[in-house]
Amino acid sequence: MPVRFIGIDPESEHGDSPTVWANTDAGELLIQGWTATEEEATRCYSEGGTAPGHEAAVPDHETIIRIPARMAPILRKALDALDSPTDR
Repeated sequence: MPVRFIGIDPESEHGDSPTVWANTDAGELLIQGWTATEEEATRCYSEGGTAPGHEAAVPDHETIIRIPARMAPILRKALDALDSPTDR
């Protein structure tokens, strides 16, 4: 089972659900969230900074998403699933 559903925002309403999956074969998380606004994306780089040697802009093939902090336990669970892909 390469892609495994982990969880959704516990306070989500119908049709508005940030969601997390783990692709245990690829060792990746798949995250559905709210699309960051242009202002939020700009603030990520102007206030948060970036890695040395990287442009202060989102590449065309990437995007910044927002998920609520209350989903931290779901993200931890997803990371654990990648560490132990046989524990399903």
